[in-house]
Amino acid sequence: MARVVDVPLNTAIADLDEALRTLLKRELDKHGFEGVEIAFDAPSKEWSGKLTGPTVDLFLYDMREALDRAAATPSERRTNGTAVVSDPPLQLELTYAVTAWTKAVEDEHRLLSQVLAVLFSYSGIPSEVIAENASTTLARAETSVGRPREEKADFWTSVGGQYKASIDYVVQIVIESGATFVRGPEVRTTTIRTLKADGPRSTMEELHRIGGTVADEDGTPLAGTWIALPDAGRWAASDHNGRFQFARVPAGKHQVVARTIEGHEAKATVSVPGGQCDLVPAPPRRRTAKS
Repeated sequence: MARVVDVPLNTAIADLDEALRTLLKRELDKHGFEGVEIAFDAPSKEWSGKLTGPTVDLFLYDMREALDRAAATPSERRTNGTAVVSDPPLQLELTYAVTAWTKAVEDEHRLLSQVLAVLFSYSGIPSEVIAENASTTLARAETSVGRPREEKADFWTSVGGQYKASIDYVVQIVIESGATFVRGPEVRTTTIRTLKADGPRSTMEELHRIGGTVADEDGTPLAGTWIALPDAGRWAASDHNGRFQFARVPAGKHQVVARTIEGHEAKATVSVPGGQCDLVPAPPRRRTAKS
């Protein structure tokens, strides 16, 4: 198995910033908050002293892996007889401190209230907003209004600003790995030769191991599908990658039948040894009434 590292161009965090800017501006404009600037700077005293108009600041102050969503199983796809295994993607959790800045405290509270309502109302950034502002590296972004990662007094001390009411906003995105493993053609058949206990001396019997895959029409592996060799009285079930195997199968032609939990079926005839068996179950055809 060969390890290949080909890191793609990734601008997911910058794309996320632009999507958040578009979403907030769109929603704020609907309710008379035109002209509000959306910033992503550290809210220090020096920065806030240069503001000339109402501003909403989303300062990214924490990034960590979302362990409760982390995937442990690599993904696998097959092409031209080889298997390409990719590391699980990184489930990344980003936390923004959201603040509102205006000259009057009353206006600040109005603006912060509206921003809170917008952020709380969306469980994810709308797909059309992502498509407008993001490259292919940002596929989706799930969001929530969360608890702060640290005491806010310590937060304001660390950024060099004056204590201010803020909203903690959590966004979860996926970062795909650029590392893959390329594996050679899968061994699907094995032949063993044994002496027949009830036959003449030196009489050999050949038995074979055969395998295959079960997938839907889009190529997605189907796990837990029942596969049978009716003539041989054998059965098996596909694993999480849609693969299955039968051991000690005699030579000849065998009918293979697959049936999913939903009742979709597929049939094929495989020659043993040397045959391949890739099945694509489909819903049973409905019989039409004859007139």
